[in-house]
Amino acid sequence: MKWQQLILACLATICIIFAGNALAQTDINTNNANLIHFGSSITVPEDQTVENAIAFGGNVTVSPNAKVTNTAIAFGGDVILKKGAQVEGDAYSFGGEIREEPGAIAGGEHATFSHRYSNRHSMMSGSDRGRSSFFAHYFFRVIFRMSAAVVATVLGLMILQTSPQFLPTLAKKLRQHAGLAALWGIGAIVSFVFATVFLAITLIGIPLIPLLGLTVVIATIVGSLGVALFVGQCLVRNGNRSLQQQFLWGMAIVTVLTLVPFFGELIVFLVNLFGLGAILLWKFGTERPEIVIE
Repeated sequence: MKWQQLILACLATICIIFAGNALAQTDINTNNANLIHFGSSITVPEDQTVENAIAFGGNVTVSPNAKVTNTAIAFGGDVILKKGAQVEGDAYSFGGEIREEPGAIAGGEHATFSHRYSNRHSMMSGSDRGRSSFFAHYFFRVIFRMSAAVVATVLGLMILQTSPQFLPTLAKKLRQHAGLAALWGIGAIVSFVFATVFLAITLIGIPLIPLLGLTVVIATIVGSLGVALFVGQCLVRNGNRSLQQQFLWGMAIVTVLTLVPFFGELIVFLVNLFGLGAILLWKFGTERPEIVIE
């Protein structure tokens, strides 16, 4: 392991954090037609017309008599339509809800992608509601991650069967160039954010955002399988263990760590970061093996 690369990766991470904080304080407004904000909420002012209003990590509020002609999208927040507000296109909320005051107009499709609890939770005391919400979220998180682990395990075993050298090569990349893989992962995340912004402010580019996101998700999932094998190889050094057994041990350990409250989110982030970086390092590095399906 090259410690110089790990130090460089840490410095790059710090730079990304500061850059992200700076970006979060800035609105992107292209010719008063597209409003995009990172890290907090965004508001379309009264009597103003915009084409798109998009918030990453906050609410989208359309003020009275304001108009959005295309889309209003909130990632991690609500879409709030005040009295007299208009959204002629579609409105979507990922992790929140769409709230319409009387007199608001939503002409296109509007949908939410989140889990909401029944009204009886709002009648609980603050501490009881907080504990209930925490355990409910944790329960669904456990179910989701266990299900995802089963699917990933099956996929990993299939890859080891059809292309025995692919995942071991990813694990080797991580063992020899961990810091470089982290840099590739950070670079990919930053590139994805800026590419999404660029596509979001162009009408022709909006349909490409799901395709770009799907590509990143697939690459991250496959790369995370290499991370699981790497973990299994590090902890199970017995030469009698097969690649499949090492992979299963790695998947089990990673899955258990992701279930630890609070700490598990960091594990998920690191696995995804190094997995995506390993894929890119394999793709654009030298000595890339061919995937042969038997």
